[in-house]
Amino acid sequence: MVKAYKQEHVYKHPWERVTSASWRKFADPENKNILSHILEVNTLNQSLDTESGKLHTTRAITVNAPGPWFIRKVIGQDICHCVELTVVDAKSRSMQLSTRNVSLEKFIEVEEKIRYDPHLDNPTDWTICRQETRIRIKPLSALASMAEKVEQKCAEKFMQNSAKGREVMERMCKYLEAESRGIPF
Repeated sequence: MVKAYKQEHVYKHPWERVTSASWRKFADPENKNILSHILEVNTLNQSLDTESGKLHTTRAITVNAPGPWFIRKVIGQDICHCVELTVVDAKSRSMQLSTRNVSLEKFIEVEEKIRYDPHLDNPTDWTICRQETRIRIKPLSALASMAEKVEQKCAEKFMQNSAKGREVMERMCKYLEAESRGIPF
């Protein structure tokens, strides 16, 4: 069984500001309390494709292991390592992030895809964020009803964390807007 959900959010900020906020959200010390599930973020690789103009970045992200506490006790691990692949195409004004776990794969598969594009109704001032998340608990497949409940709990936690992420992004966008105007935030 796979639990999947999709969300959309409109940032009433230009694409350039929203994507800048996305890069800076983990580094800002004020966000540590809100994004407490994020333990560490490290850039592993970054390259610019000179022909296409696309920026490719790979980051390692360490998070608190997803799921209910009893599952973390059963698997014996409280943290989970993830890899985030990001492609920024400044020409078409698109930023795509794809994140998946690389640890705990025997127990859980989580894949999150986020895409930032100018909003069709107001492409110069608004940005649409589309997020899609898939969660699959593996060893509990024989116990389908329990697996579904665990997947549901994981999905609820991911949705809560997504809301926290949007809160941080909105704050970072306002900060960047104030910074561009020379106003202290």
